Amino acid sequence: MNQSTCRSEAVLLGSILFPVPGAEYTQQGEEVQRSDTKSSLKMALGLFLVILVIMPAQGLRSSDSKDTDPSVYHTEDNYEWTTWFNVDHPGGRGDYEQLDAIRFYYRARVCGTPRALEARTTEWVPARETGEKVHADPTVGFWCLNEEQGPDQNCSNYAVRFLCPKGISLTLQDTWSSWTDWSPCSALCGQVGVQIRSRICNSHLRYCNGPKVERKECQGPECQTECSMQCVMGKVNAECDTCMCEEHTLLGSARGAGGLIAEGAAILLSKNLLTLTDHNGHFRIPGLCPDGNTTLTIRQQGHAPLNVVVPKSTERTSVLSVQLKREEKLHVLSNPDSKARREGQTTAFCCNVAGIPQPDKYQWFHNNSLLGRQSENILVLKDLHPEQAGEYYCRASGPTGAIKTKPATLKIIGRNSHSCEPTPQSHLIRLPHDCYQNGTNSFYYDVGKCASSTCVGQLDNGIRCKDKVAYCCGVAKMEERHLTCQGYQLPTMVVTECGCQKCVDTKAIVHGRAIAADNAEPMRFGHIFMNGVRISRTGYKGTFSIHVPPETERLVLTFVDNMNKFINTTKVLPFNTKGGAVYHEIKLLRKKEPVTMSSLESNTLDLGEATGQEPMAHIQIPPNSFYKLNGEVFVGNVDASVTFLDPRDVSTAAAAQSDLNFVGNEGDMLPLRTYGMFSVDFRDGETNEPLNAGEVKVLLDSAQVTMSEHLSTMKLWSLNPDTGLWEVEGSLEVEKKSRGKREERTFLIGNVEIRERRLFNLDVPENRRCYVKVRAFRSERFMPSEQVGGVVVSLINMEPTAGFSTNPRAWGRFDSVITGSNGACLPAFCDDQKTDAYSAYVMANLGGEELEAVPSLPKLNPNLIGVPQPYLSKLNYRRTDHENHRLKKTAFSINLAKPTPNTAEESNGPVYAFENLKQCEEAPFSAAHFRFSRVEGDRYDYNTVPFNEDDPMSWTEDYLSWWPKPMEYRACYVKVKMNSPHEINVRSHNMGGTHPKTVGQLYGLRDIRSTRDMEQTAVSAVCLEFKCSGMLYDQERVDRTLVKVIPQGSCKRDHVNPLLQEYLVNHLPLAVNNDTNQFTMLAPLDPLGHNYGIYTVTDQDPRTAKEIALGRCFDGTSDSTSRVMKTNEGVALTFTCGDREVTRQSVFQALQNSQGQTNVLRGEGRQNRRRQRANTSRNSRRRSTRDPQGRGKKARS
Repeated sequence: MNQSTCRSEAVLLGSILFPVPGAEYTQQGEEVQRSDTKSSLKMALGLFLVILVIMPAQGLRSSDSKDTDPSVYHTEDNYEWTTWFNVDHPGGRGDYEQLDAIRFYYRARVCGTPRALEARTTEWVPARETGEKVHADPTVGFWCLNEEQGPDQNCSNYAVRFLCPKGISLTLQDTWSSWTDWSPCSALCGQVGVQIRSRICNSHLRYCNGPKVERKECQGPECQTECSMQCVMGKVNAECDTCMCEEHTLLGSARGAGGLIAEGAAILLSKNLLTLTDHNGHFRIPGLCPDGNTTLTIRQQGHAPLNVVVPKSTERTSVLSVQLKREEKLHVLSNPDSKARREGQTTAFCCNVAGIPQPDKYQWFHNNSLLGRQSENILVLKDLHPEQAGEYYCRASGPTGAIKTKPATLKIIGRNSHSCEPTPQSHLIRLPHDCYQNGTNSFYYDVGKCASSTCVGQLDNGIRCKDKVAYCCGVAKMEERHLTCQGYQLPTMVVTECGCQKCVDTKAIVHGRAIAADNAEPMRFGHIFMNGVRISRTGYKGTFSIHVPPETERLVLTFVDNMNKFINTTKVLPFNTKGGAVYHEIKLLRKKEPVTMSSLESNTLDLGEATGQEPMAHIQIPPNSFYKLNGEVFVGNVDASVTFLDPRDVSTAAAAQSDLNFVGNEGDMLPLRTYGMFSVDFRDGETNEPLNAGEVKVLLDSAQVTMSEHLSTMKLWSLNPDTGLWEVEGSLEVEKKSRGKREERTFLIGNVEIRERRLFNLDVPENRRCYVKVRAFRSERFMPSEQVGGVVVSLINMEPTAGFSTNPRAWGRFDSVITGSNGACLPAFCDDQKTDAYSAYVMANLGGEELEAVPSLPKLNPNLIGVPQPYLSKLNYRRTDHENHRLKKTAFSINLAKPTPNTAEESNGPVYAFENLKQCEEAPFSAAHFRFSRVEGDRYDYNTVPFNEDDPMSWTEDYLSWWPKPMEYRACYVKVKMNSPHEINVRSHNMGGTHPKTVGQLYGLRDIRSTRDMEQTAVSAVCLEFKCSGMLYDQERVDRTLVKVIPQGSCKRDHVNPLLQEYLVNHLPLAVNNDTNQFTMLAPLDPLGHNYGIYTVTDQDPRTAKEIALGRCFDGTSDSTSRVMKTNEGVALTFTCGDREVTRQSVFQALQNSQGQTNVLRGEGRQNRRRQRANTSRNSRRRSTRDPQGRGKKARS
């Protein structure tokens, strides 16, 4: 039989590709045409898969023939099949089993020129039986494209093997012609070019093994310029920046964040592009020298550039694997500090901005005007002039964007001017109920205060980003004055002069509880992270306390549940920059129960929690989309937990993560409006190991987008847990899809890679913004001096209502701020066209206590609410109990009507345009604002030396200060049981007891009304604060505070805790207790505990110390807290009182002793009593270190 007959005997029995000269085959194996040598070469390049098996030829020459053609190919004798290879999966664009990729992983297992390949699926189905359109070439590999298959059908997962010579390659008598000479080198001076040679296949009957054309690199002629670079191996390239080795090839693989394939990553050498990674993340670079000195740069969008050194090697082929990290957007580490300087001095401002890559440009602005010739992160200003005062901020920019710092204020004082205004500001304090002042016809007295501002002080000439010592305006001189009350004289210290001095050291603290949003279950022993580092953990009841590190501008904390009940929650917590503690309640979303799905199938997950409503969105996961963290394709069952925060449920607003802000292109912090947040957790169904996913589709139902203008600006965002800022993952495009036979819906569709444990968000930027002014007060009197700082005020932006089709219960944004001495300004969305387009709920919380809003019934009272008419009616103020009196009184709703320009009644608050933030922050008390107040009850605190517990900076050095040491506040309470059918007012009278500087002098008073027992009608109890004993501010000597516990009315002391009595007897001196209507003691130095009825807590925040001690006192234990008074637990004193009911105004004059009646101690001796009388008879000597000799002027009233 001749050779043509031999060729025609090829039959289709399997899935082997064997190139047959002059023929092409369809997938069904039919011969199409006979062609010339060019057609044979075309077929060899693998345009289509040819399904062939070569059978032993029939009619060949007999076995005894001596003239057997040596070119006849015998599979069973000279060749063998490799093992099966599967290096790709059909996710993405398809399944690619390329020879280069297989060689990358299995270099020694595949011969240089395979003769054939065989393909099958991982289910052992031959390629010819799948019905799919596939391609192959033994010299290139095998591939199947998803786009070439039928609708909604992807390629199968294929494996391939190759036919290679057995052992050493056999010498086959090819029929090639001789090679031509090499062509001239195409390179110019100092460049690398290519030389080509070719040959011709002389056989028209058989395939010629080997290439038809060969190419090799060549060097151009040497340039005249000299290159000083020397190579350890290879030759210097034309650019004289690297060494080239012609015979070396670098094979590489790049993976992105989360181990996903980095397709299309750029490989650069000295900023010159060498190649791009293919769809498998692989790249091949010939000519690089493996000398350990060549550095490549790998860049891919969304990832930080990576520099990697080609490893040193003596092999002709080197392998390099790299893992890219997600790029880090620019974020501010520290803002410039505000400073005060005198005219002619020098100062410096600094900004610290981080990111990967780092910023490459800095710009400085003064009062929003760009300063020229400033390109560093440090701005130095010399020979200061008054016109240089104002605000300064810097703008940093780089490849990942730009960001602006917060502005710093430069205060320039004249050369001979006062650094601080010496005249004190007015500051009214409330006096006790029995100390009405006829001269002023009020219970208030002006004790003065100094402005809380920075001053120059004594600074050196060093140029520093932050001053070594901070100077503040504070008290320079005080006078003691005595106020005439009902039956006694009340001493008080009045500020008479202010001056510049070192600022009081303060520390900022955030504390609170982390609990479930649905049922308040605590997150027990969870971890708390800051900047990726674990800094603390929650307690058994979910409690936590964090010391805010110095220089912190934005406190971002991530709460991680070890028990895997709750999703990871990132919060941006506002704190008091002046120091002190702020309470936050962290609401956590419970993680959804996982559903099991196959990684080999397409899966759809719904996003929506609103009962009776369609899902907001869907997640579509294609088959074979899951990866292990090391980048391997995962095959198996996946446990998928998807938790969705649905904004259509207003109760979920408090569980919103972060503060819904992002950084715009110009570096400004801008707000987002959410259409839902979702957390995704994929895990191996068997090992519970976390998994990542390639591109998954997110489909947002456009019917849920209530404002049509949002359709074009909707984006998919992810939360950076370190910065608390949202970063764009991709845009959403409008596309129509059919649901069922008749229904067609429009969706916004986008893709996202699940490569990290991040929270995702469907958001739109919103540019209609305003600020709302809110103040908090100690009582319903709403006095300017009774404003409360450290209150967390929150605003929930509701969906647009009038004029828009929407669910009125949906929310779009949640914000919180902390009140200061001048209230707080809350960011909000507003509208200047429709007054009721946007609405909001506002609420306030102090240490877990909800403050009360001003009522809106029976009618609006502008004087109480703080907003004049007609603007108040336009804002439609409503307290939450307006329509249902059974609801709480702790929030109000308003329309966010943007103030109308040139309208007088709307230009002075409480709503301010976004560009008028400074006007809002500095608004005087007379400007319009909304109000909250504490439910005061019958509780009153008086300090001889005034101190604002909300502002640690107001602490004053004085022996009579209630808190002797700033940042170490010790709160003491005594529990008193009252047997009476009525609630009883009880006072603690606190005086110096044993310290020579304070003996007989008043520290302060505490009045409080007893709390009735819920089960016993004739019993009540009171937790009464008293001044703790201990060191005074100079830390030189302790003082045993002389404490009197004085019930109002006809009361008799029945019982003293035996342990407390024993302690007082054993720790002399002992106070005289002859009067059974009261109890007197020298307060214990030790923290005794509930067995004694004494409760002591030390904390860096006074309010926190008092809250904890008070909670323990109510509970009657030393380790638990309660807000329910337990009258029989942990009691120190018991009184029985008569039937006379107490009035609201306490009357203590019959029980008060004058300031001179201090002879109440026994066992101290005559000398001590004389010292006491001397102290009280002389003219109330000054006790402050500012005037230690007491020469200050005295005034009485």
